[in-house]
Amino acid sequence: MSVEIPKVYDPHQVEDKLYKFWTRKKYFHAVRKNGGEPYVIMIPPPNITGILHMGHALNNAIQDILIRWKRMDGHNTLWMPGTDHAGIATQNVVERKLMSEGLTKRELGRDLFLEEVWKWREKYGNTIVSQLKLLGSSLDWDRMRFTMDDGLSKAVQQVFLSLYRDGLIYRGNYIINWCPRCQTALSDEEAEHMELEGNLFYVRYHIEESSDYLVVATTRPETLLGDVAIAVNQKDERYKKWIGKNVVVPITNRKIPIIADHMVDPEFGTGALKVTPAHDPVDFQIAQNHDLKPLNVMNDDGTMNEEAGEIYQGMDRFECREAIVIDLRDRKLLEKVEAHPHSVGHCYRCRTVVEPRLSKQWFVKMKPLAAPAIEAVKNGEINFYPKRWTKVYLDWMENIRDWCISRQIWWGHRIPIWYCEDCEFVVDSVEDPKVCPKCQWPKLIQDEDVLDTWFSSWLWPFSTLGWPDKNKDLDFYYPSNTLTTAQEIIFFWVARMIMGGYRFMGKKPFSDVYIHGTVRDDSGTKMSKSLGNIIDPQDIIKDFGADALRFSLIVITAQGQDVYLSPSKFEIGRNFANKLWNASRFLMMNLQDYDGSKVKDIESRYSLDDTYIVGKLNILKKDVEQYFGSYRFNDAAREIYDFFWHHYCDRYIEVAKPSLLGNDEEEKQKTQHVLLHVLINTMKLLHPIMPFITEEIWQSLRKMNLNLKELEEESIMIAAWPKYEEKKDSQKDIDLAESKFDVIKTARNLRLEYDLANSKEVSFVLKPSNDKELSLLNQERDSILRLLRASDLTVDKDFVPSGPTPSGVSQAGLVYMPLDGLIDIDVEKKRLNSKLEQVQSDLDRVDKKLSNKGFLAKAPVDVVAKEKEKQAEFQEKLEKLKNNLSFLSKN
Repeated sequence: MSVEIPKVYDPHQVEDKLYKFWTRKKYFHAVRKNGGEPYVIMIPPPNITGILHMGHALNNAIQDILIRWKRMDGHNTLWMPGTDHAGIATQNVVERKLMSEGLTKRELGRDLFLEEVWKWREKYGNTIVSQLKLLGSSLDWDRMRFTMDDGLSKAVQQVFLSLYRDGLIYRGNYIINWCPRCQTALSDEEAEHMELEGNLFYVRYHIEESSDYLVVATTRPETLLGDVAIAVNQKDERYKKWIGKNVVVPITNRKIPIIADHMVDPEFGTGALKVTPAHDPVDFQIAQNHDLKPLNVMNDDGTMNEEAGEIYQGMDRFECREAIVIDLRDRKLLEKVEAHPHSVGHCYRCRTVVEPRLSKQWFVKMKPLAAPAIEAVKNGEINFYPKRWTKVYLDWMENIRDWCISRQIWWGHRIPIWYCEDCEFVVDSVEDPKVCPKCQWPKLIQDEDVLDTWFSSWLWPFSTLGWPDKNKDLDFYYPSNTLTTAQEIIFFWVARMIMGGYRFMGKKPFSDVYIHGTVRDDSGTKMSKSLGNIIDPQDIIKDFGADALRFSLIVITAQGQDVYLSPSKFEIGRNFANKLWNASRFLMMNLQDYDGSKVKDIESRYSLDDTYIVGKLNILKKDVEQYFGSYRFNDAAREIYDFFWHHYCDRYIEVAKPSLLGNDEEEKQKTQHVLLHVLINTMKLLHPIMPFITEEIWQSLRKMNLNLKELEEESIMIAAWPKYEEKKDSQKDIDLAESKFDVIKTARNLRLEYDLANSKEVSFVLKPSNDKELSLLNQERDSILRLLRASDLTVDKDFVPSGPTPSGVSQAGLVYMPLDGLIDIDVEKKRLNSKLEQVQSDLDRVDKKLSNKGFLAKAPVDVVAKEKEKQAEFQEKLEKLKNNLSFLSKN
């Protein structure tokens, strides 16, 4: 049947149309009743404030590859979609919106503010969902979840109350990470540490009733206003005589004791430590050891409070630091200042420097939850890919600290704890209690805090399936199989999900954790909006299409390694898509008279070339499945690319053209069938990586009514995954064909080395290395002759050259190209000398770059690798040119 096939593949005419087709047919939707072995991936839920970036694009492309592969392989696949309410981030966005309207959250009050957040979520919260659809993500949109929907909220409350009643959630005054900008507590993982150039201030503390003084080193002199002691190590001989005496706090003139404590490091600073328990975790522990009362000198917003004294009250903490340093210097209490680079925590949302602060917060006891999660990874029940992340996970888990779960914001799951106004009795309840169960007082006040965003996310693998309610979907689809995510949230999310799975479901939440690399620009810098070095995936989709984006990302990203991007790298995928389309279009234009129902007994009529391409396809099936199964997606993409471009297009299609254009109908149908069979199966193997173009080619072939069983499925998405067939191993024939193609490559290289145009009539002589190769070359002589476009081709195992006859070594033997009448020797020498000078210049330039230690130290690994590849290439070219000149000089 004749079908109009566009000359150029236009992804914009295809992708939206096909995505609507897939969703209309509900191909993404998981139905338990359909049976089959389940294969489940839970999406790392993007924040509702999120916009698609390259990290999302890479992660979701990987997940989609896995889910499309397993769907075609007959599994009952579920890729669970959803979004995260992103407590701090979303509240910040809405607060900024209100500020632009001249309002504050305090003016609105809690209930009206939350109404505004819900309105914002309705309007903007699904932006990233529509962007994931542009990427081609085959998520089960019918099951869309949100971390604050009714079902997940129920799960969160159940978990809180369960842990609270089991004594694993407690409330207490502890030093926590505090963000003065967001005015909320942060977990240790949310306080991201960055190296900063700071100072170490050496401050004098005069000893009471003495002219002596102790010198204490601190990076935060503003906190001395909250000092309650000076601590020294009891084994430090320098200070033993002062233990038990008092010192005077500079500026405030308060008297505080000198105490001994084993936690003091004698090697840091001067060995004397100022103890400020309201503003440092180590100091807090020391104060508890000695029953010292903390003194808080800061407000929630990072300004100094009344305890800091009238001079400093109201100052910002950093402004106060500067003022105190000036005052200490004026009073001759500042001995010296040293540069001191140190690691400082920053809020993961707004990047404000975090303040260690004493505060009453809710915590989860983590060590009891961590034990089974540690064992699961140690015994191989859960595996990390790449393996190096196993140690990172275990190191953190074995040193885990309690999790601060309360946040001083309004957007989120409010803590289900109430306090009686009359008797202060604490009530834990899912429902709003009407009266105090102890004194029957009718007025109870709910805790103001909300739970950390991750407190809902750690339940994601089972809460999204309806837990805590028992149901058949939960039984069937839990646990999931693979979690694909970034290294930054191993502790935030991955570890906690493993703990949550064992605690509440009694088994692991997933089997494999694949950690992909970080997306960087081509200089090696992590992509960041603030640095202005991001590449917007939507721009790439607009310019090149989603398949080009996906293929390019996958093919250049080795397992777990960082990926270095520049806009030009997406041309790889664009060019490959064009190659796929052009080759498919060529075939379709030569299938007008093909009828699959009439093709019989094909394999018995295979030529060496037919056996070769079908055999290579069989190997490709095995390799791609192994690569997907071991998370080596780039190897799968590269092998499909190499097979299709070089083996199918460059070799087999060229070999097949005479049969397609000839008059032998049986030979033509056989060749059409092999071309079609290989194309269909290659498209199936490629579909998980490039879903749109493979579907478009599939649909175009189906429209031709070719009467072919391989095309009977309505969509390539639900077509059977191609399986390796051991009985079709044909390595012997593949090796023979490779020898033949190597002869052709060697002969073409000889032509190129002497700059002979394709129109120039050239003859070749083949001297086989043994009788097997002699038989092969005689059998394939006509095919080789045609592919070389040679005027003549002689196979002679006894050939001895008589004139200027350059040669090359091939797998089948020597290939000679007689030069008689083809070139002017003197002119050719001049050309080769000129080319040699150019290549030598190129090589010198690369050698200079690679000998530059600064370049080697600063350049990204892949940039250095490319320069080394150039160096090797120029060296090889130089050697060939020298050999050719030497050869001509002898003749």
